[in-house]
Amino acid sequence: MKFAFLCLFILSTLSKMTTASPEFPVAQTETTNQQTPPASVEPERIRPFTINVNDEILQDLRERLSQTRLPDELPGTAWNYGTNRDYLEELLSYWQTDFDWRVQERSLNAFDQFQTTIDGLDIHFIHQRSPHENALPLIITHGWPGTFFEMHKVIPMLSDPASHGGDPVDAFDVVAPSMPGYGFSDAGADRGLDIFTIGDMWAKLMSENLGYERFAAQGGDWGARVTARLGLSHGDKVVGIHTTSTTSPTPYLGPGSKELSEEEQAMLQQREHWLADEGGYSHIQSTKPQTLSYGLNDSPAGLAAWIVEKYRRWSDCGNNVESRFTKDELLTTVTIYWVTQSINSSARLYFEAFNKPWNLGTGERIQVPVGVAAFPVENTVPLREWSERAYNVQHWTDMPAGGHFAALEEPVNLVDDIRNFFRGLR
Repeated sequence: MKFAFLCLFILSTLSKMTTASPEFPVAQTETTNQQTPPASVEPERIRPFTINVNDEILQDLRERLSQTRLPDELPGTAWNYGTNRDYLEELLSYWQTDFDWRVQERSLNAFDQFQTTIDGLDIHFIHQRSPHENALPLIITHGWPGTFFEMHKVIPMLSDPASHGGDPVDAFDVVAPSMPGYGFSDAGADRGLDIFTIGDMWAKLMSENLGYERFAAQGGDWGARVTARLGLSHGDKVVGIHTTSTTSPTPYLGPGSKELSEEEQAMLQQREHWLADEGGYSHIQSTKPQTLSYGLNDSPAGLAAWIVEKYRRWSDCGNNVESRFTKDELLTTVTIYWVTQSINSSARLYFEAFNKPWNLGTGERIQVPVGVAAFPVENTVPLREWSERAYNVQHWTDMPAGGHFAALEEPVNLVDDIRNFFRGLR
């Protein structure tokens, strides 16, 4: 979770108690007539969308990979100083010679994808409607360094449970958008595009653009914050929210609040240690994302090193990243960032959050029903006592395995928990 800046606020409280035009073309998309928008909305509002990256972009990528200039590495340091050089060389070689973007592209295009305009931005999203009657609309939101691709395993199970060992009564119409500035969604051209804005945009996507009167929401990482925003500010439409992270919003901790328990203090101490050990990426993206992005947007090797290290460090992989993610899965994520040139706009979300922290006031709480799936290797494992300060927790599951990327690491367990939670809210 992006809680480096959140940690600073909490510790302080306790002590007081749009994208520029690129020189190289970005990925192009095209529309097809193979998909149809929902019958309840105007056809021109929801536009079919197909990913079709230009050959020129892919050829440029291969050429850049062939000219990679890696830094030195101290002998025997493995991943201690950051991304291991031997592993990165192996991954880059695979990316250049064996990875087939067109195969991944066809797989992604098997989903029903659309584009719609919200607040002047073109937003890309999957809208996988269930074949079953009375499906509950569900919007699921990714985080960083993920993309909508992170949801590709759970979408079929959620939308068509009968084909995946489930009960049709648990079916969802699944909406999986790319957040603004991520992947194939537009980036904002102005300051202030934060999780509050995105949450309000998602409410418009579901209710105005797609025509759903009531819907459910789920998310992790930044997606957990966007989902929390939906629960707090759009409770008239949201039947409940399911999350894998409760680090934000920060509950009210001022005069009159319950004293922190030993368990809560230990959790905050763990966050402080995490900030010291792992929070460098967050601090630079929260303060100088533009400077960082000159290197990442120009070098595929740099981009892969920056992203893949997080998948290794934040997952339940036992220090072997490919025990949880295949090279194709890792590189599909990295390639989406590369071909859309969205690493800079995605990192700006940290800057906006750092400069506008989310702190609840006296008596303020997310009142819609909340379900929490606590994965044991999450950056900060959710603690129920802390979570209940800010959330109306009605469902809690301590998961047996899994880390930060739940939808990729433990899709079956995550889907089961989502089904179980929302079953009583339909």
